[in-house]
Amino acid sequence: MSVRRGSKHMSLLRFMTAGSVDDGKSTLIGRLLYDSKSIFEDQMESLVESSRRLGKENLDLSLLTDGLRAEREQGITIDVAYRHFSTPSRKFIIADTPGHIQYTRNMVTGASTADLAVILIDARNGMLEQTTRHSYIAALLGIRHFVFCINKMDLVDFSEEVFNGIRNDLNLMAGKLKITNLHFIPISAKYGDNVVLPSQNMDWYKGTTFLGLIEDIEPVRDGRSAEARFPVQTVIRPYSNGWQDYRGYAGRVAGGSFHRGDDIIVLPSMMKSRIKEIYDGEKIADSALTGDSVSITLEDPIDISRGDMIVRSGMIPRSGKELSLMICWFNEKALKTGGRYIVRGHAWESAAVVKKINYRMNMHSLEKDTTVLSTKMNDISNVTIHTSRPVFYDSYAENLTTGSLIFIDEGTNETVAAGMII
Repeated sequence: MSVRRGSKHMSLLRFMTAGSVDDGKSTLIGRLLYDSKSIFEDQMESLVESSRRLGKENLDLSLLTDGLRAEREQGITIDVAYRHFSTPSRKFIIADTPGHIQYTRNMVTGASTADLAVILIDARNGMLEQTTRHSYIAALLGIRHFVFCINKMDLVDFSEEVFNGIRNDLNLMAGKLKITNLHFIPISAKYGDNVVLPSQNMDWYKGTTFLGLIEDIEPVRDGRSAEARFPVQTVIRPYSNGWQDYRGYAGRVAGGSFHRGDDIIVLPSMMKSRIKEIYDGEKIADSALTGDSVSITLEDPIDISRGDMIVRSGMIPRSGKELSLMICWFNEKALKTGGRYIVRGHAWESAAVVKKINYRMNMHSLEKDTTVLSTKMNDISNVTIHTSRPVFYDSYAENLTTGSLIFIDEGTNETVAAGMII
């Protein structure tokens, strides 16, 4: 973990909240927004009215994120709720993810773009299977910085002994997941203890508040590749005055950097050329870095289309028809050996067949179960697939974009799984 010191511009932190049902994820976010004075007047009026209508004696801060009618009526979070807020030193995007096991796919969505995982635990219940499941998924998706908030400390008399016991259990789990950048904070989201302001009820805790921690932490995710990758999303041919002969290849840099004059290779054709210009909108730029959305022109008239990828010479990724990957299965219909699907990567797709289910992760023990022959909804498994054509890819640990894919059911067109290439 690194800490920002004297940064010239406000940095952005994306974090997700996870944990089991009713562990207080939405209440934590509501308390964070409320105590940091990040709620607009119309939001406050809506919060007061919604709390009153639902028969709440006090403000129900969880309603700030639980926006769907079904969520408000049940008091749970079903979908991923995104909230933006800022303090004088930082901007934040929060993904509040659901706790029910049947909505694991939503939790995967929230974790896929987060820099930091915030896992809540009810102090009365301690670590549960969902705690392990959500921690494992977050680690699998490349998040390496975790904050474990032991919530509802008011219901265990703010006991230091209870907090230490849960922390010990979490440390054992984190060791199995090889998570080394972790923090533990005892909180009461309902009453605000250690959320924005230090708790007067837990003077034994000498650490920072939750807000203080997320303002200073500067996590770095796995998958920030140094290998130059540019998946082509579209070809630009404006045919307008001043741009008659323009042929640009637009997309978002998925890894490394590109510069004017770089020697490049186009995949899968393996044609070679050199970068002529890099355009940021209509302005010419000297370079493009990971995350930049640009268009690139080449010195040679090469046939390039959506789904191709431009890489720098000497940085060709792996290729082949057989891929080994970890998958999170979303569908009620189980995955079985021999199953046929469409797999879609960063900008390509191919038919594929599941050759083998190598193992399924046991969420109780975090051990590999090799006795299973299928993968059911919300299971996490290691599988081997065979694509109908060669594809270019990186491992997910090397590149989040070129190392990820989704499974699509050929008959229903439903997305049935997310995969991370090993």
